[in-house]
Amino acid sequence: MAEVEGHKHRETNNHEGEGYEVVGKLSLRVNYKDIQTISQPDAKLEPPITEKPSAPPRNGPHGVQVVNTGPDHTFSLDEDVLKELLLQDDIKDRPVVVLSVAGAFRKGKSFLLDFFLRYLNNKYGSDGSMDWLGGDEEPLQGFNWRGGSERDTTGILMWSEIFKATLDNGEKVAIVLLDTQGAFDSESTVRDCATIFALSTMVSSVLIYNLSQNIQEDDLQHLQLFTEYGRLALEDSGRTPFQRLQFLVRDWSFPYEAPYGAEGGRTILQRRLKVSPHQHPELQSLRKHITSCFSEIACFLMPHPGIRVATSQEFDGRVKDIEMEFKCSLQQLVPMLLAPQNLVPKLINGQKVRAKDLVQYFKSYMNIYKGNELPEPKSMLVATAEANNLTAVAESKELYTKLMEEVCGGAKPYLQTQLLEAEHARIKDKSLHAFHAKRKMGGDEFSQAYYTQLLQDLDEQFVQFRAQNESKNIFKAARTPSVFCALALLFYVLSGLAGLLALYPVANLCNLAMGLALLTLVLWAYIRYSGEMREIGVTIDDVANVLWENVL
Repeated sequence: MAEVEGHKHRETNNHEGEGYEVVGKLSLRVNYKDIQTISQPDAKLEPPITEKPSAPPRNGPHGVQVVNTGPDHTFSLDEDVLKELLLQDDIKDRPVVVLSVAGAFRKGKSFLLDFFLRYLNNKYGSDGSMDWLGGDEEPLQGFNWRGGSERDTTGILMWSEIFKATLDNGEKVAIVLLDTQGAFDSESTVRDCATIFALSTMVSSVLIYNLSQNIQEDDLQHLQLFTEYGRLALEDSGRTPFQRLQFLVRDWSFPYEAPYGAEGGRTILQRRLKVSPHQHPELQSLRKHITSCFSEIACFLMPHPGIRVATSQEFDGRVKDIEMEFKCSLQQLVPMLLAPQNLVPKLINGQKVRAKDLVQYFKSYMNIYKGNELPEPKSMLVATAEANNLTAVAESKELYTKLMEEVCGGAKPYLQTQLLEAEHARIKDKSLHAFHAKRKMGGDEFSQAYYTQLLQDLDEQFVQFRAQNESKNIFKAARTPSVFCALALLFYVLSGLAGLLALYPVANLCNLAMGLALLTLVLWAYIRYSGEMREIGVTIDDVANVLWENVL
């Protein structure tokens, strides 16, 4: 077990003890320090980590809710609490190091964070004990955690004590810990999960992606969805949007393939994120997307904490009940993330973020997710069902267009209106039958909206085909020149009659009207020939139609 020498003041950075090695960052997209691990015996195949019932309220530091969840799947920011924590006089002007843990619910995220708190209290706080893991009989306290299968944490919690530290270069920083609502519980929608994960990713300098037993393809798919949801909310600055992603694989059961710790994690991560030409393009795109979203990616393999941790309702976090392998891994993992030389200040657009700036970023990001600027993330079933139905709609419209072109296309002669409508009804039925015959996911109820949209689209297409057909009617095509020629002839006759009756003012008006009719006819012919001033041409045709139907 690690030993830390000497009493540690809140802002002193003593060197780590001899019981563990400081673990660096793996080489994925950039080069990081080589890492060493403590060899561990084979892990036991035992149930997943569970969490202990929350301790009674305490007057000291505790987790406070900064992002609250509503019953209607909305999120709200407790701005007053956030300001109270981050705008303290000795905190607000310090760059922040923000570490958060995200992942599926009931996988021990809060349990892990409480060991982080023990280290922070020992290294940067008032606890000057020699062993940061604590005594064998000391219950684990901090963020609420409990056993069972139902979710405990909701929204986003921030630890009420902001730890002050000094980096090796002398820079003073503030360390913020975030605990997040677990994903994929029975009460959260995909949008809920995506919003919480994206928010924690956007505000964190180190995001720990907490996984159980292995890094599976669905874990990478969810990571892609959630990080993309966060990336959409950010302005495109040309920089990598997020900083460090730390995969943390809990209950790793294959130490013979890859040893516990960072070295084994690097091996597994390289295998899982490897892009090869033999992979399906979808799998290649997934891996390229993840590596492009983070400037650093690492992985750490954790053994199972022990059967008592997993199954005992009486377990309260005492170190004596935890397997030695798990404790050794903690002594590697925690300093690797929180030792002074390994702290990662939060950067946005290449600039360090101060504590008071983080308040504004929280507000801005929350406003984005409250609005309708971002698309609604869908489950894999809904997304696939939408794609199926959209494909069926497109194929049905394509069939309708093809058959209607054969009936009244551009190369076909004019078709009587009644026959055209009959053909439309026949072809429309055939297209709708093709839509229903297409095998689609989601069921009839899900497809009903797409069926309704298809009906509307087919009717709109018919309007275009009918207009195209009407343009082929030579009598209708000649309607405008016929109307204005008739008007010119009519006013010519009226002018002559008025002249015979010595009604010269009337004759002059008739001559003027005749001239206007002839001028309009010439203008219409020019528009039809040149294609210019089309709006005027449409107006002339409309006037001719009104005169044809109501006067002539």
